[in-house]
Amino acid sequence: MAPELAVRERVQRSLAFLAVYLIWGSTYLGIVFAIQSIPPFIMASARFLLAGGVLYLWARWRGAPAPRPAQWRWAILLGGLFILIGNGSVVWVEQHLASGLTAMIVALVSVWTALLEWLRPGGARPSGMVLTGIVLGFLGVGLLVLPRGGGGHAAPLGVLLLVGSTFAWALAMVLSRIADLPASAPLVSGMEMLAGGALLLLASLVSAEWPAFRLSAVTPKALAAFFYLAFFGSLVTFTAFAWLLQVSTPNKVATAGYVNPMVAVFLGWAFAGESLSGTTLLASGVIVASVVLIISGREFATPRAVAATPVRDPV
Repeated sequence: MAPELAVRERVQRSLAFLAVYLIWGSTYLGIVFAIQSIPPFIMASARFLLAGGVLYLWARWRGAPAPRPAQWRWAILLGGLFILIGNGSVVWVEQHLASGLTAMIVALVSVWTALLEWLRPGGARPSGMVLTGIVLGFLGVGLLVLPRGGGGHAAPLGVLLLVGSTFAWALAMVLSRIADLPASAPLVSGMEMLAGGALLLLASLVSAEWPAFRLSAVTPKALAAFFYLAFFGSLVTFTAFAWLLQVSTPNKVATAGYVNPMVAVFLGWAFAGESLSGTTLLASGVIVASVVLIISGREFATPRAVAATPVRDPV
């Protein structure tokens, strides 16, 4: 490779990692701003229908063949797990829980993925480092919900809902490896976003969000946050993520799993006035340490086993 091309690729790779680290980490704060005047399921549904439609049409325009009915069935299942349960829980819980705490709990995706990879047929027992990370992950969540003097604690119902959503996200990641899906990554992502967005639209109808929703009540701040989530949070970061999977290793891409929560905690503190108690910081450190151990443990095991599945962020 010519020196100029090598330098250009290093710059592109650095920018792609920054996008995956910073933009995905910032989407938690974007959700906080967007749902201030847009009901959560309506906002999430519109975001993914818009982003999914753009990706789907772009992939078809680039020559991707039309998906078969069986592939659409898989997209509906995975879209339900990834987007309806995974992202839908996040946007609903962020009405009541700080964005930084939400991001920390969502980091449990790595924990569930490690467990499911172990329990699936033919799965290998995780290393001691990975097992330690799994235990630390649940310990960190426990610290978040423990009552503490003066600062309260995270609402157990919201935490349980988020834990369940991370399990659904991890299950979808594992199922994606055996699913009958098109070869085009943008097409698959567009299909899943369209399916998940449609399911979120149904959720908005069931939860009766529409009668109280007024488009005229949407603030410029919420509208800007919505388009930021749809364009940067979905389209830009997905493109960067998919490209990094081609030019980097899965374990390096998976490092976003512990960078994103730290970005979200800082932005929530800096721009949304979210408090950072000592217990919160301790729990956050424990969860980040658990993700680091899981990803590092997989990295060491990669020569002997299947490479780690990169963690895609639920937001």
